[in-house]
Amino acid sequence: MAAGKYFYATGRRKTSKARVFLKSGSGKMTVNGQEASEFFPTLSSRAVIVQPFSVTDTQKNYDVRITVTGGGVTGQSEAVRHGIARALVAADPDLRSPLKKAGLLKRDSRMVERKKYGKHKARRSTQFSKR
Repeated sequence: MAAGKYFYATGRRKTSKARVFLKSGSGKMTVNGQEASEFFPTLSSRAVIVQPFSVTDTQKNYDVRITVTGGGVTGQSEAVRHGIARALVAADPDLRSPLKKAGLLKRDSRMVERKKYGKHKARRSTQFSKR
């Protein structure tokens, strides 16, 4: 891999979109200009974003710069995970099979169901009254 060359990928989940820029380096990860540990304060969301690196054992090989928008903490962390997995495949096509086996390349397309009129929420209705 040439020095200074970036690999780009987009990750999506719910309403979140993550743009991931991968560069060979020492393992530094920044999200929206902050350290990843500052941006994702919970241990579970931090574990989610490093999952592609732990599956492929490439944690210390790449520096990652991420910009993420939309959604909440869970959607953003899973969008980052999807983007990192796709960027790793762009950097090294041999990593495709372990990432695919772990299910990290598939976009999770589940979205929130819209609210319907006459209902409290998407499916929650008013209480039935017999009389």
